[in-house]
Amino acid sequence: MDSGGSLIFPLFLLFLFWCIISSESQFISYNTTSTIVPGKLNVHLVAHTHDDVGWLKTVDQYYVGSNNSIQGACVQNVLDSLIPALLADKNRKFIYVEQAFFQRWWRAQSEVVQKTVKQLVNSGQLEFINGGMCMHDEAATHYIDMIDQTTLGHRFIKDEFGITPRIGWQIDPFGHSAVQAYLLGAEVGFDSLFFARIDYQDRAKRKDEKSLEVVWQGSKTFGSSAQDDINLFDYNVPQRVNEFVAAAISQANITRTNHIMWTMGTDFQYQYAHTWFRQLDKFINYVNQDGRVHALYSTPSIYTDAKHAANEAWPIKTDDYFPYADRVNGYWTGYFTSRPALKGYVRLLSGYYLAARQLEYFKGKSALGPNTESLADALAIAQHHDAVSGTSKQHVANDYAKRLSIGYTKAEKAVSASLAFLTEAATKTGHRTPQIQFQQCPLLNISYCPASEVDFSDGKNLVVVVYNPLGWKREDVIRIPVANENVVVRDSSGKEIQSQLLPIPDSFLGLRNYHAAAYLGVSPNVNPKYWLAFSAIVPPLGFSTYYVSKDKQAATISDRHIGYRSGSPNDTFEVGLGNLKLIYSGKEGKLTQYINRKRKVKESLEQTYKYYASYGNDFTANAQASGAYIFRPNGSSIQINPNGTSPLTVLRGPVVHEVHQQINSWIYQTTRLFKGKEHAEVEFIVGPIPIDNGIGKEVATEIKTNLTSSKTFYTDSNGRDFIERVRDYRKDWNLEVNQPVAGNYYPINLGIYLKDNNREFSVLVDRSVGGSSILDGQLELMVHRRILNDDSRGVAEALNETVCVSNKCTGLTVLGKYYFRIDPVGEGARWRRTFGQEIYSPFLLAFTESEGNWGDSHVTTFSGIDSSYSLPENVAIITLQDLGDGKILLRLAHLYEIGEDAHLSVKSSLELKKVFHNKQINKVTEVSLSANQERAEMERKRLVWQVKGSSREPQVSRGGPVDPEKLIVELAPMEIRTFIININQ
Repeated sequence: MDSGGSLIFPLFLLFLFWCIISSESQFISYNTTSTIVPGKLNVHLVAHTHDDVGWLKTVDQYYVGSNNSIQGACVQNVLDSLIPALLADKNRKFIYVEQAFFQRWWRAQSEVVQKTVKQLVNSGQLEFINGGMCMHDEAATHYIDMIDQTTLGHRFIKDEFGITPRIGWQIDPFGHSAVQAYLLGAEVGFDSLFFARIDYQDRAKRKDEKSLEVVWQGSKTFGSSAQDDINLFDYNVPQRVNEFVAAAISQANITRTNHIMWTMGTDFQYQYAHTWFRQLDKFINYVNQDGRVHALYSTPSIYTDAKHAANEAWPIKTDDYFPYADRVNGYWTGYFTSRPALKGYVRLLSGYYLAARQLEYFKGKSALGPNTESLADALAIAQHHDAVSGTSKQHVANDYAKRLSIGYTKAEKAVSASLAFLTEAATKTGHRTPQIQFQQCPLLNISYCPASEVDFSDGKNLVVVVYNPLGWKREDVIRIPVANENVVVRDSSGKEIQSQLLPIPDSFLGLRNYHAAAYLGVSPNVNPKYWLAFSAIVPPLGFSTYYVSKDKQAATISDRHIGYRSGSPNDTFEVGLGNLKLIYSGKEGKLTQYINRKRKVKESLEQTYKYYASYGNDFTANAQASGAYIFRPNGSSIQINPNGTSPLTVLRGPVVHEVHQQINSWIYQTTRLFKGKEHAEVEFIVGPIPIDNGIGKEVATEIKTNLTSSKTFYTDSNGRDFIERVRDYRKDWNLEVNQPVAGNYYPINLGIYLKDNNREFSVLVDRSVGGSSILDGQLELMVHRRILNDDSRGVAEALNETVCVSNKCTGLTVLGKYYFRIDPVGEGARWRRTFGQEIYSPFLLAFTESEGNWGDSHVTTFSGIDSSYSLPENVAIITLQDLGDGKILLRLAHLYEIGEDAHLSVKSSLELKKVFHNKQINKVTEVSLSANQERAEMERKRLVWQVKGSSREPQVSRGGPVDPEKLIVELAPMEIRTFIININQ
């Protein structure tokens, strides 16, 4: 979407030009021959189109131009008309961004057209910038997804055109992240990054200081190594030229050097490219005849090179550009949570895609068999700044979810085929057993898993294959629904292991049945009675096998305790199996204390729910409603008090303790403490949010502690660096506070924490949400939003999500999780980083049935790396992908920032020979983050920008070259290294 920012003025200017001259039909030759003129103000005119990969219309509707009653837009027309328009004048230039559209168009073209386009690209008339499949969001995206979608686009451009994009172009996302600057900017080889949206107060100050263009050091770990430079004539010619010159001089007065850039385009422009270019031809002709300023067809690359050649020293910018407000009361912080179910689905499938690619590699990618490519495309499109952000129309959001579902279904087949290949073993006769058909359970979160709800009365075993996509050995609790209690669990050796049955609450069964009907079109015939919980131990990048079968007696059923509100002053109880204990007040029906004896932590702690009433349209001159983009609460939050008739229900057993609470008629919560773990898991069911009173509601959970946090808290940047936040404060300008809640909300993808001199309190999340610390010692997460007004930012639709079954629609119900822990100060990073990876990459479960002894004819344990090896605790494999032809794409990420942990914020090493223990490595080539050029070549070409004043920054540390004999990779804190590995097939 596009509704403001620095694009307003050039669009207005172009509109005037069009209105006055569009009636002219006779051909006039205009002089567009132009280069940069030294000593003159050079106005770089950049022709472009902004093609949303879904927003008001779906991706397909935008491409073919259908559903034009919503918006008259057809990307196919833009690209069809662009090529002849560029051929008509060699001086014309155009930039294109969204590869999701371009690749679709490209594949439909003849060889003749493709050859012509390649000539235009080689000549510089057509330039690909940004180069990803979409212009991704920067608040609700995870850094791995940002990398993946960019890589898809960059590798296509490299393969087809032999070039590498060098400019970042994020002109529409609603605020900008530090990770975008240093990771998706400098680390992919960009020399500059252009964007439009910064806070209106920040913009005003920067205009005065000529600091709208800066050197942005997004990472405190990498400092200057992560820099990016950002940033109708014929009857009344004199009047229009004077307006052009005045506007150019005005802009020149707020920037540095004698170069300014105007973007000549907006959403889906140039559908009739020749006509648009004719108007720009006249612009250039008449302005240059006047001679006071100089206009030329340009691109961001040409503009960047001109700025660099000026040898100017630039102001420095650190951290990020969140939150973004475009006016008083207009904070774009609601979309951090908007469409939480879609956000959760994107994150779930992102982790699944990482694991699926690994399994695809272990089997060997097949051109004919099932693969993960459809899921890759769907996830790439879902990163668009109107997709995962939750800011599209409802029918478009449905289309994103549909694409993801189709992609998952295809990837699921690839995973099943890979696991079948890996588990099958040669029999004594030398023949392989028939291929097993594994089932998976994408709706396991709502206790729907037909594969595990089998009847064991016929003597069959349920085989559960548990895959671990992380590089270290891992133990975690698995929960699957089962139909009866007479079950036993055995490990791969046949040894019985500890398990626990937990009754499935009625609230879960209702959720299960309703949503199974909504999304699958089937109503379950049988309701499972229990969750079966057991602990699985799985090797790195490998799997273990577990068996569930009928037993003569019931498995351990959880002890059930009801925490009635008896009124007794001593009515407290404790839950927890190990070091961590939570203390509850039965009288008040709430959590009161957190104790970890091992870590000598004892803190008061209270967790509650509340909602903000959404501000509506008051029809004043400065009206601003809360909506899909904007969070504007109407006053203070309203506490949601627990239902006095619903006591706490406690379930205890050898694997997990659970505390269940029906907060009210539309909020249900389960808090879990697992054996051997030192954190609490909170699972919430929120919805349908009632709107009977005509007021939208924005629901948050908050946790209060006694920590003295002094207005300071920390949130992650796209799941990577943590950035310090100070309530009611901005480092770059004196903040005028007009929204004390919305103006202090930030995007969270990994977690949020606060600390004092003694303790750190951390909360980790399972999807993108908005969050803050509105009071010292308190953290809050917004978990759901249901709003009845549009916020006037273009989508023209209220954020009122519903689920429909048999023509009956109810408000959306969201099921999600968050996790919390308190540590001694300085010790929290280890949990945030290690467990954060486990949240992103959960165990992948696959099910099948067996009548005999599965282990006699199948592999029951497997590790894709050397069985004696494990990755360092501070390193993760974030990409392991078979590229075909004996090439493997490998990405390694150091998980810690510099100074974050006393023991783990250090250089670490990984042995490639042990990672690829059964392969012969022929060559290891380090490449850019998006794998489209050699790293050394990228560094050689990189522009170096001068910084104004002195910048005291940490000594940058990076891993050294990979010795071709030893094949050991070093990673420094926060470093991500990408390699193409050639192996013998």
